[in-house]
Amino acid sequence: MPRFHPLEVTDIRRETRDAVVVTLRPREDAAPHFKFTQGQYLTFRREFDGEELRRSYSICAGVDENCLKVGIKRVDGGAFSTWANEELKPGDTLDAMVPQGRFFTQIDPASARTYLGFAGGSGITPVLSIIKTTLAQEPNASFTLVYANRQVSSIMFREELEDLKNTYLGRFSVIHILDGEGQEIDLFTGRIDAEKMEMLFRLWIDAESVDTAFICGPEPMMLTIAESLRQAGLGDDQIKFELFASSQPGRARKRVISKQAAAAGNTCEVSVTLDGATRSFQMPKDGTAVLDAAIANNLDAPFSCKAGVCSTCRAKVLEGEVEMEINHALEDYEVRAGYVLSCQCIPLSDRLVLSYDE
Repeated sequence: MPRFHPLEVTDIRRETRDAVVVTLRPREDAAPHFKFTQGQYLTFRREFDGEELRRSYSICAGVDENCLKVGIKRVDGGAFSTWANEELKPGDTLDAMVPQGRFFTQIDPASARTYLGFAGGSGITPVLSIIKTTLAQEPNASFTLVYANRQVSSIMFREELEDLKNTYLGRFSVIHILDGEGQEIDLFTGRIDAEKMEMLFRLWIDAESVDTAFICGPEPMMLTIAESLRQAGLGDDQIKFELFASSQPGRARKRVISKQAAAAGNTCEVSVTLDGATRSFQMPKDGTAVLDAAIANNLDAPFSCKAGVCSTCRAKVLEGEVEMEINHALEDYEVRAGYVLSCQCIPLSDRLVLSYDE
């Protein structure tokens, strides 16, 4: 199966001044590959001035909508997001990988679970997909969303969230936290910090009743919320993360290696299995990531952010030892099972066997 598939842009809707919702349609032969689970994302590629850029955007449609929609918010200086907001039009084609990501829990129609969601800005996109799918497919579930934005005009999907409140009366509620505008209730004004979280749990949210919490937004906000959830009694297995924007610019600078060590042949023999085929190559043990070495050896290894944020480059180490420098995407149980983010994976042993197919 090819790594990327063409998707036709069938509709573009202006959501806010700086964000659009793009509806996409795969070709008929590729349609089965684009069935998604709520909370997953698509990785797109496009050339800008001769350089290929890859960007991941979360699907904001519910599973029952039977369509692909992504929300793209313009980022200052962002080539892809600016182009999508200003130049992309219906009839255009975007190359995309099949849906990926594990920011979800399995749906159980017979359950009566209580969910809590936290979203900051455009981090609402995967959470919205989760909310719509969960409320539709778990008829006894309830969901509370805490949504942080600067002001009312920057709230993505504001009307859609209100429609969901009306559709699922008593089962869905939204708390808007605005940093740049005052509200009648002081608790709902300002940034989400530890003090505000404590007040939310004391006055508005029953933390003891929460089965699963979803968090998607900027890293500092997510870390604060996650710690507050733990202090309120939730375990790590009840807290799901999706880091929407990372403060990490990428992998740390390559480690210094002496000329003597380089001359002595300080290399690693790497064997990579990808799409059923196995390739071997040598790479230096100088801080180079396995993903970068694989690409340099003409392997079409999957990747998107190269910053340890998404899980597009996820692979499993079958033999050898590595160090993962940054990890914002894998759960602890995945790391214990041998999975790594190959964009952050630095070989320590002289031989490394890794598979993208596990």
